[in-house]
Amino acid sequence: MRSRTGIAPRVAVVIASVLGLLAPLLSFATPARAAATGLHIQNGRLLEASGNDFVMRGVNHAHTWYPGRTQSLADVKKLGANTVRVVLSDGHRWTKNSAEDVAGVIAQCKANRLICVLEVHDTTGYGEEAAAGTLDHAADYWIGLKDVLTGQESYVIINIGNEPWGNTNPAGWTEPTIAAVKKLRGAGFAHTIMVDAPNWGQDWQGVMRANARSVYDADTTGNLIFSIHMYSVYDTAQEITDYLNAFVSAGLPILIGEFGGPPDQYGDPDEDTMMAAAQQLRLGYLAWSWSGNTDPILDLATDFDPARLSSWGQRVFNGANGIAATSEEADVYSSSGGDTTPPTTPGTPTASAVTSSSATLNWAAATDANGVTGYDVVRVSGASESAATTTTGTSATVTGLAPETSYSFAVYARDAAGNRSQRSGTVTVTTSSGGSSAACGAGYRVTNEWPGGFQGEIVLRNTGSSAINGWTLRWTFPDSQRVSNLWGGTATQSGAEVSVASVSYTATIAPAGSVTLGFTATKGGTNPSPTAFTLNGSACSLI
Repeated sequence: MRSRTGIAPRVAVVIASVLGLLAPLLSFATPARAAATGLHIQNGRLLEASGNDFVMRGVNHAHTWYPGRTQSLADVKKLGANTVRVVLSDGHRWTKNSAEDVAGVIAQCKANRLICVLEVHDTTGYGEEAAAGTLDHAADYWIGLKDVLTGQESYVIINIGNEPWGNTNPAGWTEPTIAAVKKLRGAGFAHTIMVDAPNWGQDWQGVMRANARSVYDADTTGNLIFSIHMYSVYDTAQEITDYLNAFVSAGLPILIGEFGGPPDQYGDPDEDTMMAAAQQLRLGYLAWSWSGNTDPILDLATDFDPARLSSWGQRVFNGANGIAATSEEADVYSSSGGDTTPPTTPGTPTASAVTSSSATLNWAAATDANGVTGYDVVRVSGASESAATTTTGTSATVTGLAPETSYSFAVYARDAAGNRSQRSGTVTVTTSSGGSSAACGAGYRVTNEWPGGFQGEIVLRNTGSSAINGWTLRWTFPDSQRVSNLWGGTATQSGAEVSVASVSYTATIAPAGSVTLGFTATKGGTNPSPTAFTLNGSACSLI
């Protein structure tokens, strides 16, 4: 999900002249590097462990705001993509994606034979966007995921932080970027690391272009790739080819990590040249974005339906130099001769020991010629699903459930090669009453607004001395606002009254802890804020 301020800078009129004045990067010999593991950089190219080039052809998917839309990975694969860039949150601005959730995303990428670029979105527009987090905070998040990421170097690229600097003093981007790279390498990460440009990712003042060599040389492994985001700043062929060729000529790896084609109030991006130049230079590109944008003209698929591609989606997948015509599956899947057979389907789970906040599930084991290595338990809601927990055995306890609430669960099996079975049958459980009353604080703010709609955020804080396990938050909108999408909970609305039930990854709030909910909504001519919130029936103070 991308606001207009993240699409283009506030001042676009000087762009062409600024870019034209930038001097080409100097090319120096690359220093000796440590031996590569998995995806790696050599002579300015992204290679697989086999030594073959890997050229990314794919899309961005807003997983952190739509955690139940994991089917999207299979959908983009069927349309020809070989890569998906997955939006995550480190908890600074949006609800933090847990280690279990990230492990589930990686497993789904591997099951669908996709390379997975994982990115933290909370850094977007730092220095100009007051809510944005730092690259250092994002680096700490990746370090916290090290157990999940280690061993996935052939399948996962770590994009430290999305568009980690706005238009205010973009020269400040360089040192924090170097520091974040060094922090990850110091923690022992061998993955290819991706870094985004300042100026909301578009580098229209040329800071990344001018400092790319010093950033690259600061990486002790050399496995670092630069990402430029191309929107309305790049509305002429000359600007696009000049920028990309500056990196190629300097022997520095680069891809178009985001790009858009539909025109906006800032200009009309030249997506034809972006895609043609990327194909000519054998550089990766990842289109923004699959579905769920607050600005729907950027949706490649309408309502996440692969059968309803927008004109933008048709252009990206089926047009000249598009994904269908140019994508090549990663060698680690198609040419390695490894195991590509998924395990058998595990048995339908049964439930026991159901309480107000947890349930224990058991199922019959799956089989696999090379052994089952784990099971992914998912919560099923209609056509969508979200990660609940993972385990190596045939039993798991799902916690963080809301009282007096029905849930449906199912199980996938996976093997060492990352192959994932078909989903098991589902079991439905209803938790008992007894959810704790809550001592809470609630903070509400509008983060973005446009005619007829807005994006909002609610911070829910536990002000008591004991943990909250499972919750329902309620409020009443003062005017005609209606929630259209919400992440961090499951929302229902009747008239002006909104009720949000916790989901597995937000259900438990430790004393002094908090969770953040984000949502988009429609509105009329005014947009007054709610004045009261209750949590599990108890009134919350306003924070």
